[in-house]
Parts: sequence; C-alpha cells; structure tokens
Amino acid sequence: MEGFRARAPGKIILAGEHAVVHGSAAVAAAIDLYTHSSLHLLPASEEDGAGAVEVDLRDTGLVFSWPCARLREVFGDRAGAAVNAPRPCSSNELASMAKLLEQEDIPEDKIWLAAGLSAFLYLYTSILGCRPGKAVVKSDLPLGAGLGSSAAFSVSLSGALLAAAGAVRPQAADAGTEWGSFHKEDLELVNQWAFQGEKIIHGKPSGIDNAVSTFGSMIKFKKGEFTNLKSSNPVKMLITDTRVGRNTKALVAGVSERASRHPDAMASVISAVNSISEELSSIVELAADDEVAITAKEEKLAELMEMNQGLLQCMGVSHCAIETVLRTTLKYNLVSKLTGAGGGGCVLTLIPSLLPNSVLEKTTTEIESHGFRCFQVKVGGRGLQFCRG
Repeated sequence: MEGFRARAPGKIILAGEHAVVHGSAAVAAAIDLYTHSSLHLLPASEEDGAGAVEVDLRDTGLVFSWPCARLREVFGDRAGAAVNAPRPCSSNELASMAKLLEQEDIPEDKIWLAAGLSAFLYLYTSILGCRPGKAVVKSDLPLGAGLGSSAAFSVSLSGALLAAAGAVRPQAADAGTEWGSFHKEDLELVNQWAFQGEKIIHGKPSGIDNAVSTFGSMIKFKKGEFTNLKSSNPVKMLITDTRVGRNTKALVAGVSERASRHPDAMASVISAVNSISEELSSIVELAADDEVAITAKEEKLAELMEMNQGLLQCMGVSHCAIETVLRTTLKYNLVSKLTGAGGGGCVLTLIPSLLPNSVLEKTTTEIESHGFRCFQVKVGGRGLQFCRG
C-alpha cells in the first residue's frame, strides 16, 4: 500500500481574541503540538469497485468505514475533477453526508464528531474520489479547548490527501528529521481545501486557524487580511487546559451584547486591544541579540499579555478556572492570559528564557493540583510538514 503522512500544528491567540470580531487586529501563532494524519491507499490494480474508505480516530478509539460503492452512489466518482480549484460543500452534499452518518454508531457523548466526519468525507471524496483507503488521525492537542484542533485536523488531512493525489509535491526531509515541508504555492492549495473543511465543521470560520496551521510562524489578522510575522527569538509558553468546556458562539454573542449596551466604553476596550495587538506584532519581530535585550523584549510581551487579559475580563469572558490559573502563576511572578474564546478552555503563561526550571516545575505542579493539565510549547514554529511512507 502507498503511505502518506502529514502533521499540522495547533495554534494560540497571543492577543486580540473577541476584539477581532469588532475590527481589531489579532495575533495568532503556531505551537509545537501537532495533529498527525496518515493515509494508506490500495494500488490502482486492486480497485475493482469493492473496498472501503476507513478513518481511524485514534484518540477517541473509534473507527468508521464506508463501502466505496455506497460513496459512489452519493458523490459519484469525482476524483481529481477540480482538485486545484477547491469549492464549498453544497447544501445537498451536507444533507447526503448527514444521512450517511445517521447510519453510524456515534456515541451520544461524542456526537460532535459528526461535523469532523463530514469534513473528512468531503475532503477525501473531493480530492481522491472513492478510491479504497484508510486514514489514521491522532493528535497531541486537547479537543475543543481553543488550540485549533479542528483546523490542524483539516490541514493535516488535506496535506496527506493532496500529496496522495499528486496535486502537491512535498520537499525532501530536513536534515536530522523525517519531516519535510511544502512549497508556498502548494501550501496555498492545502490552506484553501482546509478552509472548506473548517467551514463544514464551524459554519463561518475566520480562516485564521487553518492559515496558522498551514503556514506556521505568527500571523497578524485584521478585517480579513493576514500579515505574516517573523519572530527573531524563540518564545516559550506554558499552556494550561482548564478542562472546562465553553460555548464559543454564546461567548462571542455576549461580547456583542455588552458592546450594544455600553457602546462608548466597549469601543474604548476594542481600541485598546487593537493597540496591544499592533504593538505586540512589532515587538515579536524585533531582534534581541543578548540576554539583556531578550529579557527586555519578554518583559514587554508580558505587560501586553497582562493588559490584554484585563480587557478580556472587561468583556466578560473570563472564568473562575481561568482566574485560578492567573492567581497561581502570579505567585511566581509569571504573567498569564486566556487564549481563544475564554469561559474556560486554555490559558497561556509566558516562560521567560531565564526562568529556573525549579520555578517552572513548582508552578506546573500547583496548577495541576487543581485538576488542570499543562503543556510546555514553543511558539511560532513550522506549519504543515510531510513524511512519505
């Protein structure tokens, strides 16, 4: 069997969440936690109309399979017909996939998987048609915690599928690693397909999550426009997953309602967040060549994060679990802010380059004593990568 593997990173919002909906700039960055998609296809000689398309969602312990003949009835055999021109999923296709999934035994507590399975079916059949094959997806990212897990799913899957279709040509692996990258033009195509997957999962996504997962590094996003940022110094964060679920749509709506009740005050809040995002964008690109300069840069980033968190509290999107993390890290003179929708989810804590490991260990231990889970990550790294075999 032919084998293709791709991995795509998750993301964090360094500044600007919620305010971005109201015209502010936001800054997002890739992190070195990945979703891996591996794809195994049967040789063309074995295609006789039989076989199945299977997806193994390794982190959930669930496997789903559809006979190729049944998929041809629903989608036709459209492999490669418009692989270089991604198009949105039609309402008829969504309805057809919903009927297919009604026949699957999806556990009640995992019914949210239906949207991801729909995205899988659409991407697979649009790019490869109904050729028999098996995909295995596993992730380092906590699901539904605001770290871009659905975008990393769509990006890694699109990358593997397009490589299998011969529509993109991965570069050779980097020295000392099995992973190689893609040319910019190929990444653009992957990003377009991944965005179609994100639309199936989320309805009206901004596109920032799949862009960061595809291209990596850091991105400033404002009013639909993306600007790539290049961080000249490594940035490390401690991410705390509070394990508290949240309703993103309700939180976004709550901010809008507050803005309608207090238009002048909230306009000032949004304007202040925009200033923070713009300044943070400039700071991350500044070169710092020695310990003094690096420390000064990190202190400015910490201050901006602290101010942004205060403004997010003004918007009403914090949570008692988030505040617990803030109080804990403050005891160790560390600065934290929520990332994403808030109301639970994840919290970022900046790790200064000169912070002793003993302090970081104490901080992590105390945070996790509250039932939370912590990850240490590097910020602003590589985007989509590929490995053959």
